[in-house]
Amino acid sequence: MASRIEDYAVIGNCETLALVGRDGSIDWLGLPRFDSAACFSALLGDDRHGRWLIAAAADSCAVTRRYRGESLILETTLATDTGSALVIDFMSRRSGVSDLVRIVRGIKGTVAMHTDLVVRFDYGAVVPWVTRRDDGRLELTAGPDRLLLETRVPVRGANFRTVGEFDISAGDEVVFTLTWSPSYRSAPAPFRAADALTEALSFWSAWMARCDSTGEWSEATCRSLLTLKALSHHETGGIVAAGTTSLPEKIGGTRNWDYRFCWLRDATFTLYAMLGAGFLDEARVWRKWLLRAVAGSPDDLQIMYGVAGERRLAEYEVPWLPGYEGSAPVRIGNAAAGQIQLDVYGEVLDTLYVARRAGLSENDASWALECALIEHLATIWDKPDEGIWEVRGGRKHFTHSKVMAWVAFDRAIRSSEEFGLSAPLQRWRSIRNVIHLEVCAKGFDASQNSFVQSFGATALDASLLLMPIVGFLPASDARVRGTLQAIERNLLQDGFVLRYRSSEGTDGLPPGEGVFLACSFWLADNYVLQGRLDDARKLFVRLLSLRNDVGLLAEEYDPIARRQLGNFPQAFSHLALINTARNLTSAAGPVQQRAAGSSATRTAPAGRSA
Repeated sequence: MASRIEDYAVIGNCETLALVGRDGSIDWLGLPRFDSAACFSALLGDDRHGRWLIAAAADSCAVTRRYRGESLILETTLATDTGSALVIDFMSRRSGVSDLVRIVRGIKGTVAMHTDLVVRFDYGAVVPWVTRRDDGRLELTAGPDRLLLETRVPVRGANFRTVGEFDISAGDEVVFTLTWSPSYRSAPAPFRAADALTEALSFWSAWMARCDSTGEWSEATCRSLLTLKALSHHETGGIVAAGTTSLPEKIGGTRNWDYRFCWLRDATFTLYAMLGAGFLDEARVWRKWLLRAVAGSPDDLQIMYGVAGERRLAEYEVPWLPGYEGSAPVRIGNAAAGQIQLDVYGEVLDTLYVARRAGLSENDASWALECALIEHLATIWDKPDEGIWEVRGGRKHFTHSKVMAWVAFDRAIRSSEEFGLSAPLQRWRSIRNVIHLEVCAKGFDASQNSFVQSFGATALDASLLLMPIVGFLPASDARVRGTLQAIERNLLQDGFVLRYRSSEGTDGLPPGEGVFLACSFWLADNYVLQGRLDDARKLFVRLLSLRNDVGLLAEEYDPIARRQLGNFPQAFSHLALINTARNLTSAAGPVQQRAAGSSATRTAPAGRSA
């Protein structure tokens, strides 16, 4: 059975990533890309579905681990009664080749070790053909995939596994390398693991040297930035939402989705996080990815795309994998790519506006695309959609969706006004005002003194916390304060925020999930805007305590079972962490910047619409 989600660490090469358990087992790895079929799928089943274990043979072994400095090089110390050893795990890449390196070093005494390599291509379904090459490397091949294992440890086949035992004494070193390449190309040459380690450390150190993150929360911020970098593709610029598929939002439940794609919704949060930390190149590359992905007819805009901007992300189930702790089905692809979610228009227009303010270079095609998107939105903003949470229970007039449609027009207007771009401003201002009036009239429930999830409903929704953050209404507005109070009364569990009450049936799925970590960070952001700084700090500190021992967060958390839930590591959670940390340490943090400039926050008195 797989480890608890928080027992995993991540290693990667900015093309893909692997999950390494505290027990020394790599239980998840797709090659060559984040969204490729996994060759290690024990995460969603058991060791028969593919994994690579390197561990002490002793029954009793104390395990501690850390990343080496500000890098993605994982160091795990194993201490037994007979000695101690260090396992160094990392990934690197060459042209068309991915390398996974595991180095075992003796520290003290002698430790008996063993390795168990189970390769199962295509999500645990395909057993490879194994041969020994003339150069001594073991070749594991099936269809288009080839893995080459190199080590001086004598390994042997046993029950369709590759196993071996070895002793490691103080001062000794044993190296394992596993290299992926297409089976139809010539095999890549062997490489020196020591050189790869030096290059990997140099890469991560050089990248983090550009980071402008200091202050009280710098350690947490830097680790989150490194995690975002691990989730980004070095060539395309796409940033996947998470490194995994089908880790459940409820143990044993069916809320299991594939998050190895790029969501437009993450765009603005990503840009603020990257710009705030000084990563202008990454922000520029992300913006270019965004423009390429959304290019084309405005009515074809999707809410997510593949790593390189692919549009067809067909969803299917993998019946031979039982799911994480029996949480089935396991899904590949994501049918939500075909949903209508009006809020993404606001995210895209907000992102491109922020990019302009940051001075990122642009071209005429960008503004032409934005105008086309706005003109299309003008024809559909008043239609129901599936909303930010990608419900599968039917479309509604979600309040957050309408708010973000307002954001789209507001940011387009501001781009035109502030940067001298040609636009039909009078008509856009008129539509912006109509949307604002409609949200305030139909999305507000006077009996609760709160905005609600959808027009005419009474259910609450954590996405309403974004209303003051995006500048739809000022934080001082009585309705915003009332909404915050209603969420505190009704959507908190152990002090953390639920997206909504899943038992109310809005999403068309069986009820039950954990608290949503990004929403909990948004609550802290609202406390900042309300001047409740002590409450914001206390909540932020509690959220930081939910990270695992190497600083990683999944999508959700179960406060009863005290364990992380959902796909891992989750970009949305780490983005929210970075931005909230800046909000707490800077008078010009992302929440203040985003909320400060809109027409609503500039002109609307408390309790009135703009």
